Amino acid sequence: MPGDFELEGHAFVGEELEPRPVRITVERGMIREIAEIRNPPPAWICPALFNAHTHVGDTVGMDLPWQGSLGELVTPPDGLKHRILRETPRTALVAGMRASIGVMVRAGTAGFADFREGGEEGVRALREAAEGLPCHPVILGRDGGEGIAEGIGIPSARDSPDAGAVAARARGLGKLVALHAGERDALDMDGALSCDPDLLVHCTHAADRQLREIADRGIPVAICPRSNWILGVTGSPDHPPIRRMLELGITLLLGTDNAMFVQPDLWGEMAFVHTVYRIPAREILAMAVRGSRFLPGTAWIREGSPARFLVIDAAGSNLAWSRDPAASLVKRAGAADVRERYLF
Repeated sequence: MPGDFELEGHAFVGEELEPRPVRITVERGMIREIAEIRNPPPAWICPALFNAHTHVGDTVGMDLPWQGSLGELVTPPDGLKHRILRETPRTALVAGMRASIGVMVRAGTAGFADFREGGEEGVRALREAAEGLPCHPVILGRDGGEGIAEGIGIPSARDSPDAGAVAARARGLGKLVALHAGERDALDMDGALSCDPDLLVHCTHAADRQLREIADRGIPVAICPRSNWILGVTGSPDHPPIRRMLELGITLLLGTDNAMFVQPDLWGEMAFVHTVYRIPAREILAMAVRGSRFLPGTAWIREGSPARFLVIDAAGSNLAWSRDPAASLVKRAGAADVRERYLF
């Protein structure tokens, strides 16, 4: 029967991501048993990834030369990206989004949370782009698209004067509420917090009192460090304040942000975070998996969970020489090392 199989290797089990020599038994796409074994084959079994913040529609503007401020680039309704999206034919938009989703599939990404412009038609276009691919979009619509999407993706409290009312309407429909916040400075953080969000994105320049409030309220934060550096809103490992966020117990997720500038590749994002922010590798890997909380069933490898994991071919590369598999995954692995993908 499809979805019934056994797999052996060193698996990064549970939320602790402790590598253990195991046999995983899957029945009907669900993990039925994880049993310790001796002498497993040289394969690493890693939870599937989840990209917690994307703008895949912006693929159609990839690496376009630009000058000016971040506001001139992305502020609705007439930022450069918005003009490009309006001018792009629907067929090209869908093809571009599908190409970027394909990049995520090859990297072993089970899903992604996308801020999607264009109202209901924009949401439908993204669903069409993802059709048939084993990478589930959690769509955070805009411009009225939130009515048929999983939630609403608000640009920021600064750029959306009616953010509170818009968030309240979406919440009344039972939708997720997500906002950009603290990307350029801390001035829009309080406005974002007043919207009672389910997810904040960036918080690059959040003040300590705002971080404490985020922690106290249990609001997850999707950080996108490569985008922050590329777009010039930070040049310091103090922003986003990842270490402080972790000290306070904030739930951190990892995203790649705008496909105009950053490839939607979480392996590259993890390596960047490890190099610049010096965060423990296992914590970085957890950031790249935790966003699966927005899917039906998470990607953690544990009994009773969906079979959403990757097989890394350690024997086929220098990964076989690793003294710390979690560190090597985060610092060195990539889509080319993914031998098999199970994305039920």
